[in-house]
Amino acid sequence: MADFLSILARAPLFMGFDEHTISLILEAQGAQLARYARGEVLLREGERTDKFGIVVDGTISIEQNDFWGNRNLMGRISAGLIFAESFACSRPQRPLAVNVVADSGCVVYWLDCHRLLQQGSLDEKVWRTLVANLIHVLSNKNIRFNEKVTHMGQRTTRDKLLSYLSMESRKAHSAVFDIPFNRQELADYLGVERSAMSACLGKLRDEGMLTFDKQHFHLLEVE
Repeated sequence: MADFLSILARAPLFMGFDEHTISLILEAQGAQLARYARGEVLLREGERTDKFGIVVDGTISIEQNDFWGNRNLMGRISAGLIFAESFACSRPQRPLAVNVVADSGCVVYWLDCHRLLQQGSLDEKVWRTLVANLIHVLSNKNIRFNEKVTHMGQRTTRDKLLSYLSMESRKAHSAVFDIPFNRQELADYLGVERSAMSACLGKLRDEGMLTFDKQHFHLLEVE
């Protein structure tokens, strides 16, 4: 546990807590530590879970597959972030609509959502802060989901790209920024064909609207 406390201390769920308090919270909540190999499925579509995870090492992907096996990348979860909390906390409990897959070897703490929502042996102030943090995390995730819907709601691959890159620029408060996806992952995230997206990026570059190098982008003003 000690190896991961410094990571958890920077996690949004534990904002405002020192490492000692986080250790007490994990113990009181009966948190379980699990390790997964690259490509291993942590949770499968159709399953139900009363636990959500917080990644403390490595990364995982949230994926959705259609009838024909085409992958839609919903998001990537890195160290310090939580996943499956909406399904774990839902009542009546809803089956997962996604698969959770380890991108690399990863380590996850599992927490029982409904146990967390009960004060139990935790100090009242600690418990209230923990629940407030969980609400903030849920709210921010809802905002990010709405952002994805905004991008995917655009009619063309070009419009989807411009919508996504414009929002990433606003988040970075700069025309120069890095994105968290490689080309295939970005295509999956936007729900477009990789070849068509790559061609569109090349055209946007030729038009003088942007430059890029792998995951590094620079948006340019067009005169």
